[in-house]
Amino acid sequence: AQSRGHRCEVVSIPSVRSTLGSSCVKLQAKSDTELEIDLREFDVCLMRGMPPGSLEQIIYRMDLLWTLEQTGMPILNPPKAMECAIDKFLTLSRCQQAGLSIPESSCSETVEEALTAFQELGGDVVAKPIFGAEGRGMLRLTDLETARRVFYTWQQIGAVLFQQRFIDAEMSDIRVMVLDGKAIGAIQRTGTNDFRANCAQQGTAQRHELTQEEVELAVSACRATGVIFGGVDLIRDTDGQLYLLEVNACPGWKHFQAVT
Repeated sequence: AQSRGHRCEVVSIPSVRSTLGSSCVKLQAKSDTELEIDLREFDVCLMRGMPPGSLEQIIYRMDLLWTLEQTGMPILNPPKAMECAIDKFLTLSRCQQAGLSIPESSCSETVEEALTAFQELGGDVVAKPIFGAEGRGMLRLTDLETARRVFYTWQQIGAVLFQQRFIDAEMSDIRVMVLDGKAIGAIQRTGTNDFRANCAQQGTAQRHELTQEEVELAVSACRATGVIFGGVDLIRDTDGQLYLLEVNACPGWKHFQAVT
């Protein structure tokens, strides 16, 4: 964008200061160049990350995006899509309603219900935060006592207990980049240390040639969640069955660019 003469500023969400009570809302922030800027001066907002935070912080950040959108500024991705994609449970619920293939999943608040689901899911699950990225906090649980301890710890910190049946894909998954309803490329990610294939967890990436089935699932997932630019994670088990894992509204770009 800069090479085409556009002014670009990088702003971290926690640096934004909002002011109410005057004739209009003010949204100001310091950019990465330490300039004090008014966000309303810009033509478009491209979201490239939603940092971890408390529930209150995340809700406030979404409030900021809604407020910015109400000024008439286009936001990529729109707040409604961000709210869906940031929530793994809601994402999968929307995609299931759209008839898409997802892993068997369970979400609960009590240890007792989570342990019941653990057994119903075959006693081999991936437990993960419903708000999270880059593979952080994901655990594979294969025995009841370990699951009990993990679920108890998560319950103590106020987390919901989200788990999915483990899918054996030989430590690999597929990240599909989708822009405005079109798949623009994909990488295959392979884990090096454990089942997590995320590049942020030392996973490796290589270019992947998409099948029509993969294209249709990725594009349909973005349509179901309202995501315009997204990274859709797919997984294919050893029997060839394809599943949707999640939709990322702020997908990483570095590893994709390096191999495509």
